[in-house]
Amino acid sequence: MTLGFDTPVLNRLAHVSEAHGALALGDRLASLDRWVRADLVDLEAELAAIPRGERVVHLAAHHLLDRGGKHLRPLCVALASRFGDGFSPRARSLAVAVELVHSATLLHDDVIDVADRRRGEPAARIVYGNAASIFAGDWLLVVALRRIAAANVDGLVESMLAVIEEMIVAESVQLERRGRVEGAREDYTRIVEGKTCALFRWAMQAGARVAGLTAAEQAALDRYGLHLGFAFQAVDDELDFAEGNGTGKDPLVDLREGKMTYPLVVALERDPSLKERIVGLLEAGASDAELATIAQRVRACGALTATRRLAEDHMQRSLEALSALPAGPARDALETVSLASLQRTS
Repeated sequence: MTLGFDTPVLNRLAHVSEAHGALALGDRLASLDRWVRADLVDLEAELAAIPRGERVVHLAAHHLLDRGGKHLRPLCVALASRFGDGFSPRARSLAVAVELVHSATLLHDDVIDVADRRRGEPAARIVYGNAASIFAGDWLLVVALRRIAAANVDGLVESMLAVIEEMIVAESVQLERRGRVEGAREDYTRIVEGKTCALFRWAMQAGARVAGLTAAEQAALDRYGLHLGFAFQAVDDELDFAEGNGTGKDPLVDLREGKMTYPLVVALERDPSLKERIVGLLEAGASDAELATIAQRVRACGALTATRRLAEDHMQRSLEALSALPAGPARDALETVSLASLQRTS
C-alpha cells in the first residue's frame, strides 16, 4: 500500500511506502498533510495563476511549472510562518517567490548540463530551445523579485539578491572544477551551501520574518534551513548513482558532466585509481556502459553509504536546530520534513 495525500506537495515529498519500513513516518506525513492542507492548496492555486502568455519565454517557463515538483522550499516558508502569525497572503506570496527562483535555476541548469529530461518529461530546452529556457528562467526571477518587493518585508529583497549572487558564485566554482576530477571536500561544501542551502535558508527566514518571530527564532530556523538543504543535496547525490534511477532526470547526469558530488569525492579518496579512468572517459566521451562501470566501482567502495551518513548527519543537525523553538505542531511538522527528506526517491 503506497501512502497518498490530497495535496500534491506532500505526495511528491513523501514517496514513502510500507516497502521502505516507514509507517511511523507515513503517519507523521499524514498528520502534516491534514494540518497544512488548506495552505498548500492555496499555494498550488497561486502557482497555477502565474501569468501565461503566448511568447516562447512564457511557454518554456510553464512547461516546467505545470509539471509540479516537490515544492519543499515553499512548504518551508509555510511551516516557518506557522510559528507566528501563520500562512498569511504575504507569506504565501513569498512561498510562491521562492519556488519561482528555484524553477529559474532548474531552467538554467538544464541548459548548462545539456540535460534532456526534467521531472520525467523532456526538459524545456528540448521543447523550446536553450535560449528560451534561459530567458524563461530570467523572467521567473523578475516575477519572483517583484513578489518579494510587493510583500514589503524589510530586507527580504536584499537578502534574496544576496542568495542569487551566492548561487551564481557556487555555480561558477562548480563550472571551474567540472571535469577536473579532484575530490576536495571544502569545495564540495562551498558549492552545496551556495547552490542548495542558501535558498532553503532564505525560505525559512522569509517565513520567520513575515510571521514576526524573534531574532533567536529566526537564527534557529536559518540553521535548520542550512542543514535541511545539505541533507537534501546529499540524497540527490546518492540518487544520481542509485541503481534503477527513478528521479525523472537523466541517469548519472552528474557523473557525465564531471561534477564532484559527494559519492565521487569519497570514491576518489578510497579508490585513487578511479581518477585516471574517469578523466580518460570524460575526455573521450564515455558510453553508458562505461559510466555504469564507474558507478559500480563508486558503489563498491562504500561511497553511497558514506553519502547516506552525511545526509543523516545533517538531518540530525536540522532537528537539533529546532530544539531552540517552541514545541508544537510547527516544530513537529519541520521534524517530519527532515525525516522525509531522507526517504525520498526523486
